[in-house]
Amino acid sequence: MRLIRSIAACALISSAPLQAQVWPAVDAALQPMVDKGELAGVVTIAMKDGAVVHSSAIGKRDLESGKPMETDTIFRAFSMTKPVTAVAMMILYDEGKWQPSDPITKFLPELEGVKLFKGMDASGNPIIEAPQSLPTIEQLLTHTAGFSYGFMPGYVDDLYRADSPMAAQSTDAFVDKLAALPLLFEPGTQWQYSVAMDVQGAIVERISGMALADFMEQRIFAPLRMTDTAFYVPLEKRERFASLYEWQNGKLAKPGGGRFAATYADPPGFASGGGGLVTTAGDYARFGQMLLNDGVLDDVRILAPGSAKTIMTDHLPPALVSGKFGIGMQQIRPGYQFGYNGVVVTDPELAGVDMGKGSYLWDGAAGTWFWVDPTNNLVFVGMIQRLMASGGMPNIQAISQKAVKQSLSN
Repeated sequence: MRLIRSIAACALISSAPLQAQVWPAVDAALQPMVDKGELAGVVTIAMKDGAVVHSSAIGKRDLESGKPMETDTIFRAFSMTKPVTAVAMMILYDEGKWQPSDPITKFLPELEGVKLFKGMDASGNPIIEAPQSLPTIEQLLTHTAGFSYGFMPGYVDDLYRADSPMAAQSTDAFVDKLAALPLLFEPGTQWQYSVAMDVQGAIVERISGMALADFMEQRIFAPLRMTDTAFYVPLEKRERFASLYEWQNGKLAKPGGGRFAATYADPPGFASGGGGLVTTAGDYARFGQMLLNDGVLDDVRILAPGSAKTIMTDHLPPALVSGKFGIGMQQIRPGYQFGYNGVVVTDPELAGVDMGKGSYLWDGAAGTWFWVDPTNNLVFVGMIQRLMASGGMPNIQAISQKAVKQSLSN
């Protein structure tokens, strides 16, 4: 049954000659984590030169029922939504709708009066002033706009936690909440993981006049035949939806609640451009192949020539590539820099990673990860459902990258 599903998935992913197989080094690297109970299951797919060369499903999609992982299992993408939002933005860029230097207030006038947190005075009161400049579109795309997420300690993140902009029930309500929160730093001076990609989603809606979910479906998912990618999982697909786990007292357990425990049973009122999608490994591999092909797949062009390369090019000022910034496994440093909504490997040796120069990558809160490697003409997608923030997470990304490098050399 697993082989049949693997072949079917491969046929959907690529119109190239079918090469359904498993890279032994990849499965050998990941299987022990499943055997030790560190992961419930893993789905991985690799495409080389436009054809599927690896497609594998290991372990269970639900431990309690024993339901196996399959290559068409649906996963919470969380922050792997961000590169998709970058493509949505670039579609509108290709149409001449925005420029990198545009202030975001051109499209979101509610943010005209946004303030800047300058620290605390001698009495312990916050110093709030007008910023020297308003955030630009490019700063949104590079996490340098001054926004935050509410994940970190400090006055501004405390306000995010109290006001919960991500809990808004509509895009307009999200923007209104954000307008009441101060920027964490002067735009362009620091890198901070933030709601910037959700702001991009709001801008896509304002420019296009469409809901973000509808825009992505019509302009990205339907043309690329990403048939299982959306902002919710409909009833007829619920059986394929992987269960979510976190690390509790040395073992996997389902989370009792919190920001990541949404059911995805219905379309959201506010579609998060930073973390709202569900997808399959096969769907996301098609998305990655489109990026690798300079914006086209199966003769369907999503982006103008050169726009995918713009996404996968470093846009950070050199002063920010200092090793001071990053989130989780994505620590910005020399050789490991930042394009639009994702990391760009500018020097693999300097960065200490087993990917080719020019690789573009990102991951998600529940451990999903991917990279697009132009040097090796490779797309790799890995899907698990274990919340990284719960601790004790093996560096599955580095492990898989080493295994892929070994497979390429065989």
